[in-house]
Amino acid sequence: MAGPDQAAKHSTEVLNQTRKGPCPAKMAIGGFAIVATLGYVVLYSKKKPEASALDVAKVTAGVAKPENTRPR
Repeated sequence: MAGPDQAAKHSTEVLNQTRKGPCPAKMAIGGFAIVATLGYVVLYSKKKPEASALDVAKVTAGVAKPENTRPR
């Protein structure tokens, strides 16, 4: 333990990062992938029995047509 005489001494050195942080673009892509996966899982868990996994993927991607969303 440091004694009372060393308590008043402070280091003036600056602690530098030894490595750069993650790239913001990679973080954004990773976040988008996580949100898209979570959205797909939520929609898949709420789908009706007659809907296929492909129908859910089309709805998640926003490219579904009415024939993909109507009961067969």
